[in-house]
Amino acid sequence: MAKGRDAGGGFGKILLGMVLAVVVMAGGVAAYLRWGSPPVATADKPFPFEEQIVQVPLNARIDREMKTAPFGIGEDVYEGGAKVYKAECAGCHGTPGHDVAFAAYMYPTPPPLWKKHATGSVVGVSDDEPGETYWKVANGIRLTGMPAFDHVLTDTQMWQVTLLLKNADQQLPDPVMKILTGP
Repeated sequence: MAKGRDAGGGFGKILLGMVLAVVVMAGGVAAYLRWGSPPVATADKPFPFEEQIVQVPLNARIDREMKTAPFGIGEDVYEGGAKVYKAECAGCHGTPGHDVAFAAYMYPTPPPLWKKHATGSVVGVSDDEPGETYWKVANGIRLTGMPAFDHVLTDTQMWQVTLLLKNADQQLPDPVMKILTGP
């Protein structure tokens, strides 16, 4: 009979050890968040794997909910997109030939949508599917500063901006460039 009690007591000790470990870990996390220096300023380095943890569910959701453009491209689409972009997006993402100075100090840094990537010839999000860019414009991206525009812009306006950005690596008509680069 003593043998049976030892087996039960061993499980109880393991369970107690696990509970104690969880309590100590939770206390450590709480102490770090309260009295430590977690990265809360935009200039702070992110937590390890912070960006990767957010990207996995974001990409999965976009893949599930991606739509296709209800119309094609043309100068009128670009002009409409340029007007919306200038009013709503340029403040963080810049315009052709003009970066936004404070954007470099935001975390995460908003991508400059009119510049080539460091490697290759891709400009901004021109290599993304239009449905992906539309989803980001409509829904925003949590914890990035990218707001949702689905209650601010019409569906047509969001698609116009999306199709304009899809073609940011192409030569755009002069009237469109004047809208983007003008005062």
